[in-house]
Order: sequence, then C-alpha cells, then structure tokens
Amino acid sequence: MSIIKKTNGIIDKISGATKKFMRPKSEILFDPLQRYMTVGQYNVGKQEQTPNGRDYILIVYKDDEGTLHQALRDPNASDLVPEYIRSYDKRLDRFRAFVNKKTGRRYIVEQYLEEFSDRVKKHTRQGENSINIGVITDTHYKDTDSVTFYGDNGLQHVKEFNYLEDLGLLDLKAHLGDWIDGSDAGLVSEQELYSLSHAFKSKKTNFAIIKGNHDENDKFDEHHNLKASFPENEFEDIMWPAMYAQKGINYISRNHGVVYFDKGDLRVITVNTSDTPYLLNEKGQKKYDSKISLALREDQMQEIIEILESSSNKKIIFMSHGSPITHKGSNALKYNGRSLHELLVAFNQKEKGYLNSNDVPAQFTLDNDFDFTQVKNSKIIAYFCGHRHIEDQFRINGIQYILFNCSALMGSKHALTTHYNKRWNRKIDLPSEYAGYVVNVDLKRNLMQIFGYGAASKRRIYRI
Repeated sequence: MSIIKKTNGIIDKISGATKKFMRPKSEILFDPLQRYMTVGQYNVGKQEQTPNGRDYILIVYKDDEGTLHQALRDPNASDLVPEYIRSYDKRLDRFRAFVNKKTGRRYIVEQYLEEFSDRVKKHTRQGENSINIGVITDTHYKDTDSVTFYGDNGLQHVKEFNYLEDLGLLDLKAHLGDWIDGSDAGLVSEQELYSLSHAFKSKKTNFAIIKGNHDENDKFDEHHNLKASFPENEFEDIMWPAMYAQKGINYISRNHGVVYFDKGDLRVITVNTSDTPYLLNEKGQKKYDSKISLALREDQMQEIIEILESSSNKKIIFMSHGSPITHKGSNALKYNGRSLHELLVAFNQKEKGYLNSNDVPAQFTLDNDFDFTQVKNSKIIAYFCGHRHIEDQFRINGIQYILFNCSALMGSKHALTTHYNKRWNRKIDLPSEYAGYVVNVDLKRNLMQIFGYGAASKRRIYRI
C-alpha cells in the first residue's frame, strides 16, 4: 500500500503509513531532508540532495533526552551502522549539517571544497616550480558547543581543510597558529592540542605547525591569577615532534619551531613569533604573557640567519603567526619584529652586518652576525601571517606581506569579532562559517595567486 500526501506544497510518498513533515519553507532550502521530523525510516535519494546523490535509508529517532536525530545508512550495507549523522538544534530551529562518522567532515563542506579545488586547478599550472601551499590559521578550538563563535567547530575546520589533500591539491600545508583558544583548563587544552595534532599530521602532504599567541593557554591563566596552567614547552612537546619527523622538512635544531621546506626553486621558512621565555615567580605566575608578548629571541634569529646563508638559488616565503611589522613599517611584535624585517631586507640586498637591540629586557637582546654576500640568485618574495583575523596585504622594501583571515567562526554580534568578519555575517553550517586558502606560487610565470574559500577573498594575484 502506498499513500501520497501533500503537505505545505510538498509531495511525499511513504510506504505503509502517512507521515507529517512540518518544516518551514525557508529551512527546506537549507537541505530538503530538514522536513523529515517524524520518527521512522524513509527511502531518500538524489532529489533530497543526499551525499553524491546516492540512495540512503534515512532514520529519524529521538535520544533519551528527547532530542531529534537523523542518520543516513547505505541500504546495501551488511551492517546497520550509519554513514552520516546529525541532531536537531533548537538554537537554530533546524537540523545541523550531516557529519561523516568516519572522517568528522560535513558532506556539504566536502562538496563546496570540491568546487573550490576545481577553481584553483582552472587558474593554475601544474609542473616544475609551480607549488600549492594550503594555509589555515586561527582555529581557536575550545570545549564549547557554539553555533555563533569559537567552539568545537575549530577541530572540524581542521579536518575539513585536510580534504584538500584528498583532492590532490597540496604540496605543503601550514597552520599559522592559534590552534586553540587557550581559555579552557590546562588538561582540557592539552587534550585539544593532541586532537588537533592527530587531525593535522599527514602521510600524504608535508606540513608546518606554527605556534600562535593563544597556544600557551594564557587566556585561561589571565582569569586565574596568571598561574601557569601549562608546564614549560607543553605546546612544543605535543605539536612539534610530528613536524620534525617528516622527511621533507629540514631544520637546524628542534628547539624553536624554525623549519624549512623546499620544492624546486622555492623555499618556505617558518618563524615562531611566540618565542618568550618560561619564567615563573614564587607563586607560579608567569612573567611573560605570551598572548600579548609576541617576540623573537636571539637563538631563533641565529637559526634563521644560518638557513638564509645557505639559500642560494631560492625564492623564499616566510610564515609565522604574527606579522613582524605593520603596514607603516613599525614593530608589530612586542620585541624584535622590526629587527627580523631588517634582516630580510639585508638578505635581499646581499649585505653583511649584525643585529643588536636596545631598550629591551635582557631575555630579548639580540647579538647576531650575518653575512649574505656569498648568497647568489635568491630573494625573499613574501611573508604570510594570521593573528589579526582579517585579510590584508602591504609591500615594504620589496617584501609582500599577506595576512590571512581566521578559520574560527566569528559571529557578527560578538564583541571580539573584527569589522572584516562582521561584513561576512558568518553563520554555522554555511560557507561563511570557516575560512582557508591555497596559495599557488608559479616561479615560471613569476606569479603568486591566493585562492580563498569560505569567509575569504576568492582570488588575490601578486607579481613576484
């Protein structure tokens, strides 16, 4: 027996029973499966915009607390385990997007990234000295179920960014820092770092892990009498070993987060702009709040110099969390940002000299010699950074500085949301929720293109 019932302009065919589907028309536009609100099982397929248009059994059920759920199961599978699940969210008055139980990714995001990948491939050249670098930054993962701001969606953004690897798009990927929000208790934030490390590391693609100013958990400490919730080198011990273990990643030491990656004539060098000493007083309080004391120190600067001194025949891109200088050329870090920029300018001009610093605490004093006179046919072309939760770019002394927008959801009604992100009107489950990039550097065409997805510019073009 089949019954066809028309409800609110929607025709549904159900075998064996009559069911009601009472979703508002506006929510049906989010995805057609929103209308299935009655507990039961339904045969659904392409017309309901299922993943890849496949046929599924849709199971609608309630948990012990009365929350409504949906699950999609392959009708031909030998077991009853669903592939995709989601729950009804009263805050949104709709079901959330379906999540793949195995990968943790939403299929509507995967479909969006497939279209993004096709767009990147359309405008780029594959081959020698054409490189794709995936960039994500400021995920601000925290232990909160939020639909308007930072929360556990930060981990989901990392997992979905990784789909670009599956699409064969990346030669290198980088997270530019602020992996966590740093506002949870120490043990919780440590577990968040472990989850992020597990999600980001890869056997397919070389990856760079950069430390951000929130990754020392100082936001939590700020609200708890500045007592250190992380032991010394906690971020470094959790996040960096996997990065250093890669065959394609080179380094001087494993102490500062400075690594370099080569492909053809391109070299990518990472910098740690959260290079502050771990000093505690007798009460266990931190002397330096890493959240507000972005800096570089002498030992890290020496490693950068050693790498540059052996960088003949390379076009070089630097990456860090914070930009070392502002668009006016002044120091953008608490300590030694301007000194780093001057070092990069000296490299491009093939100079010999030394770095020193005045009027800074002893821990940040610089005393570094450098000699770039023997370096041939090389140039620093760009510097990538996050931190400010905006998109921006400026060119100073021939170096192109490029700022990338935050992946973290910044709803328009939150006080911390930047004006840039308010204009995006970012919302959960929509493309504006997340943000990520692929940078194509084509040395043969002397062209750098930045492709953005989500709350990001679609395409920015720069001449090298």
